Amino acid sequence: MPQTWDSRAYQQNGAFVHGLAGGVVEWLALQPGERILDLGCGDGRLTLKLMQTGAQVRGFDASPQMAAAARSLGIEVDEGSAERLPYPDAAFDAVFSNAVLHWIREQDAMLAEVRRVLAPGGRFVAEMGGFGNIAAIRVALAAVVARHGHTGLEDNINYYPTPAEYKRRLASSGFQVRRIELIPRPTALGEGGMDGWIRTFRRGLLETLPEALRDRAVAEAVELLAPALRDGEGNWTADYVRLRFIALAPSARP
Repeated sequence: MPQTWDSRAYQQNGAFVHGLAGGVVEWLALQPGERILDLGCGDGRLTLKLMQTGAQVRGFDASPQMAAAARSLGIEVDEGSAERLPYPDAAFDAVFSNAVLHWIREQDAMLAEVRRVLAPGGRFVAEMGGFGNIAAIRVALAAVVARHGHTGLEDNINYYPTPAEYKRRLASSGFQVRRIELIPRPTALGEGGMDGWIRTFRRGLLETLPEALRDRAVAEAVELLAPALRDGEGNWTADYVRLRFIALAPSARP
C-alpha cells in the first residue's frame, strides 16, 4: 500500500531523520554554486541546511503535504514520481537523498532518471534503510495485523537491500560506486515513542485496516515491542540500520 504523510506528525515524530543526517551530508561535500537536487526533500528541514552551504538546491517530493511544508520554508520544490523526474538531462551536479529511496517502488526506473539528470561525472549521494532495518518493528506489526486476519500488509512496504545487492543495482544502471556502507544506528525516539513512530511511518498500513481496529493494532504492537526496544525508564530505541553510498555518473555521455 502507498505510504501517506502528515507533515505535522512527521515534525513531531520524525525529527530524528534530518537530525541524524550529518554523515551523509558530509559525504555529499557540497560546494558553493553547485546545482543540487534533494530527492525526497520531505518537510525541507534538511534542505535548508544544504542551502546554507551556498549550493543551488531544489527540492522534489512525491507528497503534496510534505512539499507544501518545504515551500513554507522558502524552498523551491517540485512534486511527482522519482521514476519520472521533470528535469532536463544533466540538470544537476549532484543528486542527494536521505531516508527516501527505500520507499521507492521502481528502483531501476528511479536510478535511470537520477543518472539522466546528473551532469557527466556527477555524484549521487544517499542514505536509505539497509538490510535488517527496523526488523523487530516489522515482525511485530506483521504478527499483530495477521492476528486480526490481515496478512501480508507489512510485506514489501519498503526495500532494505544489502550493500552488495545495491552496489550491483547501481552498477547495472551505469553508476560507478565509490563507497557504500551498512551502518547500524539504534535511534532514540522522541516523546511520541513507538506509538508515534507507527502512526507516522506506517500510516499507510493503518489506513488499510478497519478504522475500529487501528488504535488496537498500534497498542498491541507497542506492547509486543516493549521488552526489546523500551528501556526501564520508558525510553524507546528503534532498531535502525542505514545504507549509505556515493555513486558517480559516467564522465561522458554515450
